[in-house]
Amino acid sequence: MDAPALIAALQEDVPGASLEAAASADLHTTIYASPEDLPAIARALRDRPDLRCVFLAELTAVDLHPREPRFELVYMLVSLEHRFRLRVKVRLDGNAAHVQTVSGVWPAANWLEREVWDLFGIAFDGHPDPRRLLMPEDWDGYPLRKDYPVQIRMTPHSSQPLQVTEQEFRANLERDRLTRR
Repeated sequence: MDAPALIAALQEDVPGASLEAAASADLHTTIYASPEDLPAIARALRDRPDLRCVFLAELTAVDLHPREPRFELVYMLVSLEHRFRLRVKVRLDGNAAHVQTVSGVWPAANWLEREVWDLFGIAFDGHPDPRRLLMPEDWDGYPLRKDYPVQIRMTPHSSQPLQVTEQEFRANLERDRLTRR
């Protein structure tokens, strides 16, 4: 399905939704949706019989600093029934980087939204478990933001290096090799 047809179909289910076609370097249909319309658009993409995008394959973000809107959320969706992929992008301002969660529409969004929040600082309103996922709880900042200080010096607080002797290491390798036969 091409972008104009997708937008027309979504306008039927979400009248007045702010949608626009986006350029794409690959063959995946790509559209922009407004942050306010995202939950309704997500439900329409999942529930429309001619779309049935039931699989959220990926959710990530892009930091376009210093440009505004600073962030773009990128949702990669798959329709297993109709055998196509599409990309939905949402632009977010740097000073208001938040959007409503879609974890109620696609359960896979739960951890993906946590990852985006943890690394970019984009908040997902109504998220059921907004804890850090990859960074330690006491970490300051969001490491994938373009203005994040690269030369940071922090000692890790959440783990200790694994201490094994050379003999234990070799025994573990041998045990692992034997179990794979």
